[in-house]
Amino acid sequence: MYQLGSRSLANLKGVHPRLVQVVQLAITLSAQDFTVLEGVRSLAAQKANVAKGASQTMDSKHLVQGDGYGHAVDLAAWVNGKVAWDPWERYDVIADAMRRAAIQLGVQIRWGGGWFNLNQLASPAQILAARQAYTADRKRAGRKAFLDGPHFELQAVAR
Repeated sequence: MYQLGSRSLANLKGVHPRLVQVVQLAITLSAQDFTVLEGVRSLAAQKANVAKGASQTMDSKHLVQGDGYGHAVDLAAWVNGKVAWDPWERYDVIADAMRRAAIQLGVQIRWGGGWFNLNQLASPAQILAARQAYTADRKRAGRKAFLDGPHFELQAVAR
């Protein structure tokens, strides 16, 4: 069973407590170790991400929201003491752990690996199918898919 390291825990500071709970449970459920790369992001950092194409919006859930918390995290596969970007399937495994944790805790989570609600899916196979459907839909519309495998955000927050 994996656990979050001190850097990951520090990167969760300022993130909505319900999302933090999901991440903390997901690491114990995951077959793939992961690290928390980022939680709350400054406006300047968000502008820089948009400028370099790493983000497509200035309305990022990484920015502090109206309730005083960030509503997004970026999680990266952790292999042999460093971030591993490939293969993509590592991120499907992390998404499945986040899906299971979110369902267990009753928290709605949207994944950037296809921009869909993980709670509505029942298995890793459905995660893969939903990601492939998103990519195909974008292609049919003449648009490039924006797959952000590390990104997870609160779908809706109870007030």
